[in-house]
Amino acid sequence: MDNITSKLRSLDAYPKINEDFYSRTLSGGVITLASSIVMILLFLSELQLYLHAVTETQLVVDTSRGETLRINFDVTFPALPCSILSLDAMDISGEQHLDVKHDIIKKRLDSHGYVIETRQDGIGAPKIEKPLQRHGGRLEHNETYCGSCFGAEASDEECCNNCEEVREAYRKKGWALSNPDLIDQCKREGFLQKIKDEEGEGCNIYGFLEVNKVAGNFHFAPGKSFHQSNVHVHDLLTFQKDSFNISHKINRLAFGAYFPGAMNPLDGVKWTQETPTGMYQYFIKVVPTVYTDVSGHTIQSNQFSVTEHFRNSEVGNLQFLPGVFFFYDLSPIKVTFTEEHISFLHFLTNVCAIVGGVFTVSGILDAFIYHGQRAIKKKMEIGKFS
Repeated sequence: MDNITSKLRSLDAYPKINEDFYSRTLSGGVITLASSIVMILLFLSELQLYLHAVTETQLVVDTSRGETLRINFDVTFPALPCSILSLDAMDISGEQHLDVKHDIIKKRLDSHGYVIETRQDGIGAPKIEKPLQRHGGRLEHNETYCGSCFGAEASDEECCNNCEEVREAYRKKGWALSNPDLIDQCKREGFLQKIKDEEGEGCNIYGFLEVNKVAGNFHFAPGKSFHQSNVHVHDLLTFQKDSFNISHKINRLAFGAYFPGAMNPLDGVKWTQETPTGMYQYFIKVVPTVYTDVSGHTIQSNQFSVTEHFRNSEVGNLQFLPGVFFFYDLSPIKVTFTEEHISFLHFLTNVCAIVGGVFTVSGILDAFIYHGQRAIKKKMEIGKFS
Protein backbone atom coordinates (compact mmCIF):
# COMPACT_ATOMS: atom_id res chain seq x y z
CA MET A 1 0.00 0.00 0.00
CA ASP A 2 2.84 2.36 0.90
CA ASN A 3 4.49 1.52 -2.43
CA ILE A 4 1.36 2.54 -4.37
CA THR A 5 1.06 5.74 -2.36
CA SER A 6 4.68 6.68 -3.03
CA LYS A 7 4.21 6.05 -6.76
CA LEU A 8 1.13 8.28 -6.84
CA ARG A 9 3.08 10.92 -4.91
CA SER A 10 5.81 10.83 -7.55
CA LEU A 11 3.20 11.68 -10.22
CA ASP A 12 2.29 14.97 -8.48
CA ALA A 13 2.65 17.72 -11.11
CA TYR A 14 2.09 20.40 -8.48
CA PRO A 15 4.92 20.07 -5.95
CA LYS A 16 4.39 22.15 -2.84
CA ILE A 17 6.92 24.67 -1.51
CA ASN A 18 7.26 25.58 2.12
CA GLU A 19 5.75 28.99 2.81
CA ASP A 20 9.01 30.07 4.42
CA PHE A 21 10.55 30.14 0.94
CA TYR A 22 7.86 32.37 -0.60
CA SER A 23 8.87 35.92 -1.52
CA ARG A 24 5.87 38.20 -1.84
CA THR A 25 6.31 41.47 -3.80
CA LEU A 26 4.28 44.64 -4.40
CA SER A 27 4.26 44.08 -8.15
CA GLY A 28 2.99 40.54 -7.60
CA GLY A 29 0.12 41.84 -5.47
CA VAL A 30 -0.86 44.42 -8.12
CA ILE A 31 -0.73 41.80 -10.90
CA THR A 32 -2.77 39.34 -8.80
CA LEU A 33 -5.45 41.98 -8.15
CA ALA A 34 -5.58 43.02 -11.82
CA SER A 35 -5.69 39.43 -13.08
CA SER A 36 -8.48 38.59 -10.60
CA ILE A 37 -10.57 41.49 -11.92
CA VAL A 38 -9.92 40.41 -15.52
CA MET A 39 -10.91 36.82 -14.63
CA ILE A 40 -14.17 37.95 -13.02
CA LEU A 41 -15.10 40.18 -15.98
CA LEU A 42 -14.37 37.44 -18.53
CA PHE A 43 -16.28 34.91 -16.42
CA LEU A 44 -19.33 37.19 -16.21
CA SER A 45 -19.18 37.75 -19.98
CA GLU A 46 -19.03 34.00 -20.62
CA LEU A 47 -21.85 33.40 -18.11
CA GLN A 48 -24.06 35.96 -19.89
CA LEU A 49 -23.36 34.28 -23.22
CA TYR A 50 -24.25 30.90 -21.70
CA LEU A 51 -27.52 32.11 -20.15
CA HIS A 52 -28.69 33.83 -23.34
CA ALA A 53 -29.49 31.99 -26.56
CA VAL A 54 -27.39 32.53 -29.65
CA THR A 55 -28.94 32.67 -33.12
CA GLU A 56 -27.61 30.48 -35.89
CA THR A 57 -28.28 31.64 -39.46
CA GLN A 58 -28.57 29.30 -42.44
CA LEU A 59 -29.45 29.73 -46.12
CA VAL A 60 -31.45 26.98 -47.85
CA VAL A 61 -33.43 26.63 -51.07
CA ASP A 62 -37.13 27.41 -50.56
CA THR A 63 -39.04 24.29 -51.65
CA SER A 64 -42.43 25.26 -50.18
CA ARG A 65 -45.44 25.10 -52.50
CA GLY A 66 -49.07 26.14 -52.39
CA GLU A 67 -48.65 28.58 -49.52
CA THR A 68 -50.22 32.00 -49.10
CA LEU A 69 -48.57 35.31 -48.28
CA ARG A 70 -50.03 37.65 -45.67
CA ILE A 71 -49.36 41.35 -46.27
CA ASN A 72 -49.94 43.63 -43.26
CA PHE A 73 -50.11 47.33 -44.05
CA ASP A 74 -50.88 50.67 -42.44
CA VAL A 75 -50.61 53.62 -44.85
CA THR A 76 -51.66 57.25 -44.43
CA PHE A 77 -52.63 59.51 -47.35
CA PRO A 78 -52.84 63.08 -45.98
CA ALA A 79 -54.43 64.52 -49.16
CA LEU A 80 -56.55 61.66 -50.54
CA PRO A 81 -60.10 61.22 -49.10
CA CYS A 82 -61.26 57.78 -48.00
CA SER A 83 -64.31 57.90 -50.30
CA ILE A 84 -62.18 57.79 -53.47
CA LEU A 85 -59.34 55.53 -52.25
CA SER A 86 -59.43 51.87 -53.29
CA LEU A 87 -57.11 48.88 -52.90
CA ASP A 88 -56.44 46.23 -55.57
CA ALA A 89 -54.19 43.17 -55.57
CA MET A 90 -53.19 40.85 -58.41
CA ASP A 91 -50.49 38.28 -59.15
CA ILE A 92 -48.84 36.56 -62.12
CA SER A 93 -51.08 33.51 -61.73
CA GLY A 94 -53.97 35.65 -62.93
CA GLU A 95 -55.79 35.93 -59.60
CA GLN A 96 -57.17 39.39 -58.88
CA HIS A 97 -58.67 41.07 -55.84
CA LEU A 98 -60.24 44.30 -57.06
CA ASP A 99 -61.50 47.05 -54.76
CA VAL A 100 -60.72 44.99 -51.65
CA LYS A 101 -63.02 45.77 -48.73
CA HIS A 102 -62.76 42.80 -46.34
CA ASP A 103 -60.27 43.07 -43.46
CA ILE A 104 -59.73 46.75 -44.34
CA ILE A 105 -60.36 49.71 -42.02
CA LYS A 106 -60.34 53.35 -43.14
CA LYS A 107 -59.95 56.41 -40.92
CA ARG A 108 -60.98 59.82 -42.20
CA LEU A 109 -58.38 62.42 -41.26
CA ASP A 110 -58.68 66.21 -41.17
CA SER A 111 -56.02 68.53 -42.58
CA HIS A 112 -54.08 68.31 -39.29
CA GLY A 113 -54.05 64.52 -39.28
CA TYR A 114 -56.65 64.04 -36.55
CA VAL A 115 -59.20 61.22 -36.90
CA ILE A 116 -62.68 62.34 -37.95
CA GLU A 117 -64.29 58.92 -38.39
CA THR A 118 -63.30 55.25 -38.41
CA ARG A 119 -65.31 52.89 -40.61
CA GLN A 120 -65.24 49.75 -42.66
CA ASP A 121 -64.58 50.38 -46.33
CA GLY A 122 -67.58 51.71 -48.28
CA ILE A 123 -69.32 54.98 -49.06
CA GLY A 124 -72.12 54.68 -46.52
CA ALA A 125 -75.74 53.57 -46.14
CA PRO A 126 -78.32 54.70 -48.70
CA LYS A 127 -81.14 57.10 -47.92
CA ILE A 128 -84.49 55.61 -48.95
CA GLU A 129 -86.81 58.34 -50.14
CA LYS A 130 -89.11 56.67 -52.66
CA PRO A 131 -86.26 55.34 -54.78
CA LEU A 132 -86.63 54.57 -58.45
CA GLN A 133 -87.57 50.97 -59.17
CA ARG A 134 -86.00 48.88 -61.94
CA HIS A 135 -89.22 49.03 -63.94
CA GLY A 136 -89.14 52.84 -63.82
CA GLY A 137 -91.74 53.69 -61.17
CA ARG A 138 -91.16 54.90 -57.61
CA LEU A 139 -91.15 52.55 -54.62
CA GLU A 140 -94.55 52.20 -52.93
CA HIS A 141 -95.21 51.04 -49.36
CA ASN A 142 -96.33 47.56 -50.39
CA GLU A 143 -93.42 46.91 -52.80
CA THR A 144 -89.97 45.37 -52.40
CA TYR A 145 -87.23 47.67 -53.59
CA CYS A 146 -85.21 46.51 -56.62
CA GLY A 147 -83.13 49.30 -58.10
CA SER A 148 -81.98 49.51 -61.70
CA CYS A 149 -78.38 48.79 -62.69
CA PHE A 150 -78.84 51.10 -65.68
CA GLY A 151 -77.98 48.55 -68.34
CA ALA A 152 -75.19 46.81 -66.40
CA GLU A 153 -77.35 43.95 -65.09
CA ALA A 154 -75.82 40.51 -65.46
CA SER A 155 -79.33 39.01 -65.44
CA ASP A 156 -82.95 40.16 -65.48
CA GLU A 157 -83.31 39.43 -61.75
CA GLU A 158 -80.28 41.46 -60.64
CA CYS A 159 -80.94 44.56 -58.54
CA CYS A 160 -78.71 47.52 -57.69
CA ASN A 161 -80.13 48.99 -54.49
CA ASN A 162 -77.42 51.58 -53.77
CA CYS A 163 -74.77 53.58 -55.56
CA GLU A 164 -72.00 51.17 -54.61
CA GLU A 165 -73.85 48.27 -56.25
CA VAL A 166 -74.35 50.30 -59.45
CA ARG A 167 -70.63 51.16 -59.51
CA GLU A 168 -69.78 47.49 -58.94
CA ALA A 169 -72.07 46.41 -61.80
CA TYR A 170 -70.44 48.98 -64.08
CA ARG A 171 -66.99 47.74 -63.00
CA LYS A 172 -67.85 44.16 -63.90
CA LYS A 173 -68.99 45.33 -67.33
CA GLY A 174 -65.80 47.36 -67.80
CA TRP A 175 -67.75 50.62 -68.01
CA ALA A 176 -66.84 53.96 -66.51
CA LEU A 177 -69.42 55.85 -64.44
CA SER A 178 -68.83 59.35 -65.81
CA ASN A 179 -71.65 61.23 -64.08
CA PRO A 180 -73.03 59.74 -60.83
CA ASP A 181 -75.74 62.43 -60.65
CA LEU A 182 -77.51 60.67 -63.53
CA ILE A 183 -77.79 57.53 -61.39
CA ASP A 184 -80.82 57.63 -59.06
CA GLN A 185 -79.11 55.72 -56.24
CA CYS A 186 -75.99 57.91 -56.30
CA LYS A 187 -78.05 61.09 -56.47
CA ARG A 188 -80.20 60.07 -53.49
CA GLU A 189 -77.17 59.08 -51.45
CA GLY A 190 -75.39 62.31 -52.32
CA PHE A 191 -72.37 60.48 -53.73
CA LEU A 192 -70.74 63.54 -55.29
CA GLN A 193 -71.71 65.65 -52.29
CA LYS A 194 -69.93 63.21 -50.00
CA ILE A 195 -66.81 63.52 -52.15
CA LYS A 196 -67.04 67.30 -52.04
CA ASP A 197 -67.59 67.22 -48.27
CA GLU A 198 -64.41 65.17 -47.85
CA GLU A 199 -62.38 67.51 -50.06
CA GLY A 200 -59.14 68.40 -48.27
CA GLU A 201 -59.31 65.38 -45.99
CA GLY A 202 -56.84 62.54 -45.72
CA CYS A 203 -57.21 58.82 -45.13
CA ASN A 204 -55.46 56.22 -43.01
CA ILE A 205 -56.06 52.73 -44.39
CA TYR A 206 -54.87 49.62 -42.59
CA GLY A 207 -55.52 45.89 -42.53
CA PHE A 208 -54.12 42.87 -44.32
CA LEU A 209 -54.23 40.96 -47.59
CA GLU A 210 -53.98 37.19 -48.05
CA VAL A 211 -52.50 36.48 -51.49
CA ASN A 212 -50.86 33.60 -53.33
CA LYS A 213 -47.16 33.13 -52.64
CA VAL A 214 -46.14 34.18 -56.14
CA ALA A 215 -44.94 37.46 -57.64
CA GLY A 216 -47.58 40.15 -57.89
CA ASN A 217 -48.52 43.66 -56.85
CA PHE A 218 -51.01 45.58 -54.77
CA HIS A 219 -51.77 49.26 -55.07
CA PHE A 220 -53.68 52.13 -53.54
CA ALA A 221 -55.30 54.35 -56.16
CA PRO A 222 -58.31 56.66 -56.58
CA GLY A 223 -61.42 55.29 -58.26
CA LYS A 224 -63.02 51.92 -58.81
CA SER A 225 -60.97 49.53 -60.94
CA PHE A 226 -62.09 47.51 -63.95
CA HIS A 227 -60.61 45.91 -67.08
CA GLN A 228 -60.84 47.50 -70.48
CA SER A 229 -59.22 45.75 -73.47
CA ASN A 230 -57.28 43.56 -71.02
CA VAL A 231 -55.84 46.67 -69.34
CA HIS A 232 -56.32 47.40 -65.63
CA VAL A 233 -57.79 50.91 -65.30
CA HIS A 234 -59.56 52.99 -62.67
CA ASP A 235 -62.72 55.05 -63.12
CA LEU A 236 -61.39 58.55 -62.42
CA LEU A 237 -64.07 60.46 -64.36
CA THR A 238 -66.53 59.83 -61.55
CA PHE A 239 -64.69 62.21 -59.23
CA GLN A 240 -64.52 65.07 -61.76
CA LYS A 241 -60.94 65.95 -60.76
CA ASP A 242 -57.87 66.67 -62.88
CA SER A 243 -55.18 65.71 -60.37
CA PHE A 244 -54.67 63.51 -57.33
CA ASN A 245 -52.14 64.07 -54.56
CA ILE A 246 -50.72 60.66 -53.64
CA SER A 247 -48.37 61.89 -50.90
CA HIS A 248 -48.22 59.15 -48.32
CA LYS A 249 -46.58 57.78 -45.19
CA ILE A 250 -46.09 54.06 -44.65
CA ASN A 251 -46.62 53.50 -40.94
CA ARG A 252 -46.10 49.76 -41.27
CA LEU A 253 -45.60 47.23 -44.04
CA ALA A 254 -44.75 43.60 -43.28
CA PHE A 255 -44.92 40.37 -45.24
CA GLY A 256 -45.89 37.87 -42.57
CA ALA A 257 -45.76 37.70 -38.78
CA TYR A 258 -43.27 39.58 -36.61
CA PHE A 259 -40.26 37.70 -35.30
CA PRO A 260 -37.42 38.89 -33.00
CA GLY A 261 -34.95 41.01 -34.89
CA ALA A 262 -37.26 41.66 -37.85
CA MET A 263 -36.48 44.87 -39.73
CA ASN A 264 -39.03 46.31 -42.16
CA PRO A 265 -37.23 48.96 -44.26
CA LEU A 266 -40.42 50.81 -45.25
CA ASP A 267 -41.76 51.38 -41.72
CA GLY A 268 -42.03 55.13 -41.13
CA VAL A 269 -41.14 56.07 -44.75
CA LYS A 270 -42.77 59.31 -45.91
CA TRP A 271 -43.02 60.76 -49.41
CA THR A 272 -44.47 64.13 -50.49
CA GLN A 273 -45.69 64.69 -54.04
CA GLU A 274 -44.50 67.87 -55.73
CA THR A 275 -46.09 67.40 -59.18
CA PRO A 276 -49.86 67.55 -59.92
CA THR A 277 -50.22 63.78 -60.13
CA GLY A 278 -48.08 60.69 -60.60
CA MET A 279 -47.38 57.04 -59.93
CA TYR A 280 -45.12 56.03 -57.04
CA GLN A 281 -43.68 52.53 -57.27
CA TYR A 282 -41.97 50.28 -54.73
CA PHE A 283 -40.13 47.24 -56.07
CA ILE A 284 -39.82 44.68 -53.30
CA LYS A 285 -37.79 41.48 -53.09
CA VAL A 286 -39.35 39.19 -50.46
CA VAL A 287 -37.08 36.66 -48.72
CA PRO A 288 -38.90 33.75 -46.98
CA THR A 289 -37.73 33.47 -43.38
CA VAL A 290 -38.20 30.82 -40.68
CA TYR A 291 -37.46 31.71 -37.06
CA THR A 292 -37.23 28.96 -34.41
CA ASP A 293 -36.83 29.96 -30.76
CA VAL A 294 -35.19 27.93 -27.97
CA SER A 295 -38.49 26.28 -27.06
CA GLY A 296 -38.90 24.94 -30.60
CA HIS A 297 -41.71 27.33 -31.59
CA THR A 298 -41.45 28.18 -35.30
CA ILE A 299 -42.54 31.44 -36.96
CA GLN A 300 -43.02 31.41 -40.73
CA SER A 301 -42.44 34.94 -41.97
CA ASN A 302 -40.56 37.05 -44.54
CA GLN A 303 -37.98 39.78 -44.81
CA PHE A 304 -37.68 42.15 -47.75
CA SER A 305 -35.53 44.72 -49.50
CA VAL A 306 -36.93 47.58 -51.57
CA THR A 307 -36.15 50.15 -54.26
CA GLU A 308 -38.35 53.11 -55.22
CA HIS A 309 -39.29 54.99 -58.36
CA PHE A 310 -41.66 57.86 -59.22
CA ARG A 311 -42.94 58.90 -62.60
CA ASN A 312 -45.33 61.61 -63.67
CA SER A 313 -48.67 60.55 -65.06
CA GLU A 314 -51.66 62.13 -66.72
CA VAL A 315 -55.31 61.54 -66.01
CA GLY A 316 -56.74 59.47 -68.86
CA ASN A 317 -53.43 57.80 -69.72
CA LEU A 318 -54.14 54.12 -69.05
CA GLN A 319 -50.45 53.26 -68.73
CA PHE A 320 -49.79 55.77 -65.96
CA LEU A 321 -52.45 55.41 -63.29
CA PRO A 322 -52.01 57.79 -60.33
CA GLY A 323 -51.46 55.78 -57.16
CA VAL A 324 -48.97 54.01 -54.92
CA PHE A 325 -47.90 50.61 -56.27
CA PHE A 326 -46.06 47.81 -54.47
CA PHE A 327 -44.54 45.25 -56.86
CA TYR A 328 -43.18 42.23 -55.02
CA ASP A 329 -41.21 39.18 -56.09
CA LEU A 330 -40.07 36.19 -54.03
CA SER A 331 -36.51 35.00 -53.56
CA PRO A 332 -35.79 31.29 -54.16
CA ILE A 333 -33.53 31.31 -51.08
CA LYS A 334 -34.98 30.89 -47.59
CA VAL A 335 -33.26 32.22 -44.45
CA THR A 336 -33.57 30.18 -41.26
CA PHE A 337 -32.81 31.59 -37.81
CA THR A 338 -32.44 29.06 -35.00
CA GLU A 339 -32.01 30.03 -31.36
CA GLU A 340 -29.73 27.69 -29.39
CA HIS A 341 -28.18 27.58 -25.93
CA ILE A 342 -24.45 26.91 -25.52
CA SER A 343 -23.89 23.48 -23.91
CA PHE A 344 -22.71 23.35 -20.29
CA LEU A 345 -19.53 21.47 -21.28
CA HIS A 346 -18.70 24.23 -23.76
CA PHE A 347 -19.29 26.82 -21.03
CA LEU A 348 -17.10 24.85 -18.58
CA THR A 349 -14.31 24.56 -21.18
CA ASN A 350 -14.37 28.31 -21.81
CA VAL A 351 -14.29 29.09 -18.06
CA CYS A 352 -11.27 26.80 -17.59
CA ALA A 353 -9.57 28.48 -20.56
CA ILE A 354 -10.23 31.90 -19.04
CA VAL A 355 -8.89 30.97 -15.60
CA GLY A 356 -5.89 29.07 -16.95
CA GLY A 357 -5.05 31.64 -19.58
CA VAL A 358 -5.21 34.64 -17.27
CA PHE A 359 -3.30 32.77 -14.54
CA THR A 360 -0.53 31.78 -16.97
CA VAL A 361 -0.16 35.22 -18.57
CA SER A 362 -0.16 36.98 -15.20
CA GLY A 363 2.49 34.50 -13.96
CA ILE A 364 4.70 35.24 -16.98
CA LEU A 365 4.25 38.97 -16.48
CA ASP A 366 5.01 38.73 -12.75
CA ALA A 367 8.15 36.66 -13.40
CA PHE A 368 9.33 39.14 -16.03
CA ILE A 369 8.89 42.09 -13.67
CA TYR A 370 10.39 40.27 -10.69
CA HIS A 371 13.50 39.08 -12.49
CA GLY A 372 13.87 42.42 -14.22
CA GLN A 373 13.82 44.25 -10.91
CA ARG A 374 16.41 41.85 -9.43
CA ALA A 375 18.74 42.26 -12.42
CA ILE A 376 18.53 46.04 -12.21
CA LYS A 377 19.10 45.94 -8.44
CA LYS A 378 22.24 43.78 -8.82
CA LYS A 379 23.70 46.06 -11.45
CA MET A 380 23.05 49.06 -9.25
CA GLU A 381 24.85 47.36 -6.35
CA ILE A 382 28.00 46.78 -8.39
CA GLY A 383 27.73 50.18 -10.06
CA LYS A 384 27.20 48.92 -13.61
CA PHE A 385 23.69 50.35 -14.09
CA SER A 386 23.66 53.66 -15.94
